[in-house]
Amino acid sequence: MSSRARVLILNAALGPLDYRVPHGMTVTPGSIVIAPLGPRQLIGVVWEEDSFPDIETVGDNRLRNLLEVVDAPPLPETLRRLIEWTADYYLSPPAAVLRMALSSMAALEGTRTVIEYRATGAVPERMTEQRAQALERIGERQGLIRELAMIGGVSDAVIRGLIKQDIFEPVEVSIDTPFPMPDPGHAQPVLSEAQTSAATTMADAVLRQDFAPFLLDGVTGSGKTEVYFEAIAAAIRANRQVLVLLPEIALTEPFLERFEKRFGTIPVNWHSGLRQSERRRAWRAIASGQAQVVVGARSALFLPYPNLGLIVVDEAHEASFKQEDGVHYHARDVAVMRGLIEKFPVILASATPAIETRHQVELGRYAEIKLPARYGGAVMPAIEGINLLTDPPERGRWIAPPLVKAIDEVMAKGEQSLLFLNRRGYAPLTLCRHCGYRFQCPNCTAWMVEHRLTHRLACHHCGHVIPAPRRCPDCKEEDSLVACGPGVERIADEVKALWPQARTAIATSDTLSSPARVADFVKSVEAGDIDIIVGTQLITKGYHFPNLTLVGVIDADLGLEGGDLRAAERTFQQIVQVAGRAGRGEKPGKVFIQTRMPTSEVIESLIEGDTERFYAVETENRRRANAPPFGRFAAIIISSENADDAAQTARLIGKSAPVIEGMRVYGPAPAPLSVLRGRHRHRLLIHATRSVDVQTAIREWLSNLAWKSGTRVAVDVDPYSFM
Repeated sequence: MSSRARVLILNAALGPLDYRVPHGMTVTPGSIVIAPLGPRQLIGVVWEEDSFPDIETVGDNRLRNLLEVVDAPPLPETLRRLIEWTADYYLSPPAAVLRMALSSMAALEGTRTVIEYRATGAVPERMTEQRAQALERIGERQGLIRELAMIGGVSDAVIRGLIKQDIFEPVEVSIDTPFPMPDPGHAQPVLSEAQTSAATTMADAVLRQDFAPFLLDGVTGSGKTEVYFEAIAAAIRANRQVLVLLPEIALTEPFLERFEKRFGTIPVNWHSGLRQSERRRAWRAIASGQAQVVVGARSALFLPYPNLGLIVVDEAHEASFKQEDGVHYHARDVAVMRGLIEKFPVILASATPAIETRHQVELGRYAEIKLPARYGGAVMPAIEGINLLTDPPERGRWIAPPLVKAIDEVMAKGEQSLLFLNRRGYAPLTLCRHCGYRFQCPNCTAWMVEHRLTHRLACHHCGHVIPAPRRCPDCKEEDSLVACGPGVERIADEVKALWPQARTAIATSDTLSSPARVADFVKSVEAGDIDIIVGTQLITKGYHFPNLTLVGVIDADLGLEGGDLRAAERTFQQIVQVAGRAGRGEKPGKVFIQTRMPTSEVIESLIEGDTERFYAVETENRRRANAPPFGRFAAIIISSENADDAAQTARLIGKSAPVIEGMRVYGPAPAPLSVLRGRHRHRLLIHATRSVDVQTAIREWLSNLAWKSGTRVAVDVDPYSFM
């Protein structure tokens, strides 16, 4: 037994450190330990020495003792290899990736119970404004003091004061109660012939317990979920763990309901909305292997499953699987790598697969399973374009006459409509008609967006909020402020003016901010309590409303604006997805697309329903430009609170760019969002052929440079955002 250990501690600024293993302590690679660092005690994981050959070995006489081995299962070897690969590929510190695997500090503590608090229903003797706010916002929710304070928007002291008065009572919560086990034989569905064939192919791959990446390419409403449920059932029968990744927390609730109907119980949840005690319970159940099926956001990918047998990436084309800060990883690609390292199948399910994924199929690396028809005789909706240049809405309105007429007809039949505009709030820009003043965020180079429902202006980049003013801050003129352009709230106002009797709901991340709110919304739509939904991309996927027969896209051109490499593909995917909400039951559906560019490739392909034509043209455009998947991009983003420091560091990095055949460096230039959260930003873009080892080039390039401590330099390999 070695008397020394190399430990990767949770400090991204430091590499692995060597420690002495004191007499009587046993550690192996993967052991989670507590290590001293100066006066502090940090969590770390014992690692193989040969994984970090460049680290200088410290003499035994200079080593400090490890303090403790944490009472938790060690991190599996395959997960340690995945952490190394992710850190290497995305040029991130290994400790930053490790932090995602150890993402519940409470799970590493030994206690098995925790005291949470809930309201007793009593009223405090002295009701202050803060107490009233806390009680109203918390309602019947239960949690730790800190959690309740955050929900209530008050300090911990307010909650403690209410506890002293018995307004909140303590509840001892058992943290590690086992989760109920899903039953693969609970309610086996009747599948079509095509579904059965697809399900059998994937279930057989699960039983072979070998790496097998699948693209499950099915039109909206074809029953992809029911098909991959059978692969999940095969994994459960084989006593293997399963992970299902969803792109949005809002999709969790409908998924849980469908899962419960099929398997008799809900799966284990993992997302940012969990309380600390819930995260602890889930983490420990996952690490012990007791949690058999986990559904979660992208961060669930790095949890320490000891017995993973299948990953499903649902809506695998979604851009939100790409992490935009910290470690810039793409969950879809890391999921495939985890399957390769741990030898199990990975299913990428999508009605609109990314061009990168389709390219892997063409190369023969992924197996494609197609579901070309909707389940149960439902047909794809008819799609019609509305040319806003020849058939515009009335002045001051945004819904064109043909769409108004179509909604009239749907309302008369007692069916439901969905109007889609991917822009939250009431209006994207507010200006003064008297002096021209525009409301801009003080922390970002972005306009403040009016949210009329909450009477505020908000920045969608940093979250800065101000109350909606009555007068112009510049010229002090009253009632001179004008909303420019539409957001969903403005469309909802127009709907109320045109159809005052209609029951309307706005579906955005502002109004559906928690799984519980999403569940209430879904129940209302299914019960027929809503006639017209006005929503953003949040509503474009995963929902099945049989009585929803009409979809109207308010501005199909919105996503085509700006210099985004994937703008055409994203617009196509988004509109196909939202169109797929129409006519999913027995009633046929219709889709209207409002556009000022009816002859663009995207719009023509959408109206003609010619998916293959769009992908062929877009793929050829990428091939000619040597853009992904044929070439490679990487970005270097420099930011600082000091504008001069950011510009100086960007120039330094630009001047030091290496000259490598097959690789070009563009920039530096101020980022399109040149100020974000108070930090000045510059970008460089690296464009390279597939044969160039971009990571090594960037690593060597930046390792020779130094910049001021307040300046951050981030690398984004395979970027999705060019802002």
